[in-house]
Amino acid sequence: MKKYILIISLICFWVNTKSQEVYHHTSNNDIYEFLDEFASLGVIDINTTVKPYSRIFIANKLKEIQESDYTLNKRQQNELNFYLKDFNKELKPAYTRKNKSFDKRFDILYYKDSLFTFSVNAVLGVECFVNDSASFYHRWNGAEAFSYAGKWGFYASLRDNHESEIIAREDYLTQRMGANYKGNNGGGDFSEMRGGLTYAWDWGSFGIVKDHFEWGNNYNGANIFSGRTPSFAHIKLNLKPEQWFEFNWVHGWLVSEIVDSASTMTFTNAYGTSQRDMMFDKYLAANLFTFKPFKNFYVSAGNSVIYSSSGPQLQYLIPFMFYKSVDHTYNATDKSGRNVGQNSQMFFDISSRNIKKVHLSATLFVDELSTSRFFNDSVWNFWSIKTSMRISNLIPNTFITAEYTKSMPLTYKHNIPTTTFESNGYNLGSYLMDNSQEVYISVTHKPFKTLSLKVSYLHAKKGKDYDDLGGSRLGNPYMDTVEWQNKSFSFRASYQIINDGYIFLNYLHSDISGDQNKYTAAVFHGKQSTVSFGLNFGF
Repeated sequence: MKKYILIISLICFWVNTKSQEVYHHTSNNDIYEFLDEFASLGVIDINTTVKPYSRIFIANKLKEIQESDYTLNKRQQNELNFYLKDFNKELKPAYTRKNKSFDKRFDILYYKDSLFTFSVNAVLGVECFVNDSASFYHRWNGAEAFSYAGKWGFYASLRDNHESEIIAREDYLTQRMGANYKGNNGGGDFSEMRGGLTYAWDWGSFGIVKDHFEWGNNYNGANIFSGRTPSFAHIKLNLKPEQWFEFNWVHGWLVSEIVDSASTMTFTNAYGTSQRDMMFDKYLAANLFTFKPFKNFYVSAGNSVIYSSSGPQLQYLIPFMFYKSVDHTYNATDKSGRNVGQNSQMFFDISSRNIKKVHLSATLFVDELSTSRFFNDSVWNFWSIKTSMRISNLIPNTFITAEYTKSMPLTYKHNIPTTTFESNGYNLGSYLMDNSQEVYISVTHKPFKTLSLKVSYLHAKKGKDYDDLGGSRLGNPYMDTVEWQNKSFSFRASYQIINDGYIFLNYLHSDISGDQNKYTAAVFHGKQSTVSFGLNFGF
């Protein structure tokens, strides 16, 4: 009996421990911008290299801002109070009609006691577009929920989408989220199911999730992992045993879309003879080591491998490995000298907020590296670099951003179809892919709580696609001709009326030239003035 009492006591202690997390999707950009603002002001210290953040992480950072001795202006204080209506659900005790422990946001269903937390909300939205080519729209609807029980976190998010014109195919050079479309006659339908199961403790967490994630500091799209592909299943590990060190690892089940003819089955039933195509398995393993040598300064380094095999390989399930070397042991070349290896990458990221109100960052993605090419003018390595600067509140409530991205030819590309740096045909890295360049400048002003006014300029260029042209993979000149170009000016106004409830208006003047049929949806070809507007509750 004493043994059973001891076991029950340990279980109760474990279940009631407060470490718990579910991930808050990056599409809710405003809360990420709010934390970024206070990181640049030196009020909080955060590693912005890896996203999404968990809800409990966001809640604790909001609490740090609330308890700091920094004097918030009126807009900042009102926004802090506004976000705490949502994220106080992680911090405050049970909220009931009789026990209103805080000013809580609207939820369709919310319950919390000492053991269990449960929240459900609807997802509804529509965005309408009008330009010289057409009128079209994107609408979405669904539901999302999250729950905690002790150290365990659970979340799910389902949304059904319809686009009257398909505007985010895998070859289109756009920041819009990718999708596995069902229709091909002008418009398209797609659904997106995200969710996961997590277990957390004081200095780390482990999750089995199907979701998006981003690696690499950026303000207009990451160039390590952009999170733009349709969500895919992965296991993730986060460790933060010390304030100066953090480790992140993922192992993902990608979608190859390459038919395995040997596994494809032909069958006959009452409806006739038919065939079921089977796809090759495709996997991702990636890790990132982040060090903070001093306050507000982060240095990250990591590597990844895309591999294809009949099931996950144990060597790539070890989180702390240098996967290129592992690949050399297991694959490299066969006895005849042919390459049978996988596709490996390395990356580095530096983030500094040591100048108050200024965030400086640089990210380097290396797809192929050979020291013999360092001093050879006729061949070069495959890499992508992104540099960013944001100045926050030099002018009150105003944010100035500048970003430059350059990707060399054949970066993100691979000659073996089953190990490309893609999932569902969408590049995992920069949305512009290889042989490209982008200059991005924006000014955002927030005159009062949750109202954002943003003007931006984008100049993006893309050179030849040497992967399509064939020939040698070495010595291909960078941007010797411009095959596609986008010069765009935009204005966007958005207002968050209630938590997760937005109205928005956008004006885009774009001048797109070059190979538009390949890289651009038909409704945006040439010079266009596009007005879009809409509203949403949830993302």
